[in-house]
Amino acid sequence: MNLTDRLAVDLDGAFEQFVRDHQNAVYAAALRLTACRADAEDVAQDAFVQAYRALSEWDGPRIRALAVKPWLARITLNVVRNRARTTSRRPHTTPLDGVPAAAVVDRQPGADHRVGDVDEVVAQVAALAPSYRAPVVLRHAYGLSYEEVADVLGRPVGTVKAQVSRAIQQLKEQRQ
Repeated sequence: MNLTDRLAVDLDGAFEQFVRDHQNAVYAAALRLTACRADAEDVAQDAFVQAYRALSEWDGPRIRALAVKPWLARITLNVVRNRARTTSRRPHTTPLDGVPAAAVVDRQPGADHRVGDVDEVVAQVAALAPSYRAPVVLRHAYGLSYEEVADVLGRPVGTVKAQVSRAIQQLKEQRQ
């Protein structure tokens, strides 16, 4: 029995495995969209809470027919957008020690440091315009097809292909 079948039969019993199967991809997409580990963790957690709430209201056939990866990508992207919208409405604060919050970098020894500097890549992707950032993250970090990215973003496939291409070009230029 596959995971969507298990979710349809026993949501509470299968949801933990669902999270384990998808947490790395959701976190990676959130990290590249937010460029902050703490924010990415919050986004991933919120995305799974929203996913659970949605699934708890669906019937079995709808859960079995679910295309999980694009659905989770859409939820993750919406959580990021909602957080950005909420954050932009809040007043900016300065920590008491005088160091601006944007200057604080969450660096944990050995965490997320593979071949190449992940922090550098995250910063480069974060520097992209939002219209380019989401498509390139969903396509290359989250692994969706162009058609799935277009569906998640509500854009034509040709537009998504062009945005991903432009984003890749900008990233290449940043590395030079």
